[in-house]
Amino acid sequence: MGFPRAIIAAFRVALVVTVIVICFLAFTDRSFPALEHFSDKLRHAAAFVTLALLVDFSFPASRFGTAKILLLLGYGVGIEAVQYFLPHREASAWDVLADGLGIAAYMLSVPALKRMPWFRLRWQAGAAP
Repeated sequence: MGFPRAIIAAFRVALVVTVIVICFLAFTDRSFPALEHFSDKLRHAAAFVTLALLVDFSFPASRFGTAKILLLLGYGVGIEAVQYFLPHREASAWDVLADGLGIAAYMLSVPALKRMPWFRLRWQAGAAP
């Protein structure tokens, strides 16, 4: 039995919505006071933990390896490249480092996720380890 298609579809929808929201937040000149309480680097790391989980669960037939990591880092670099050209934003290599730390945090959380009843389905359903 594979990972249920409906669950994969839900994760893919969540991934697309999350990418759109992150792009909006990364490119807008609007300020969101609720988010300002948290460090910019913490927001980057949290976003990329979330993205890593969504990418991994959206494509469960492949393991979380080089391709997924490079895709996520490329997205982070792409955001910074766009921000470089925005007068109200500033590009930062530190932000990409925070993105990478978020990805690493997801990778470190996988053993714990494998023990959680709902999340472990991703690995028990015959998907790649």
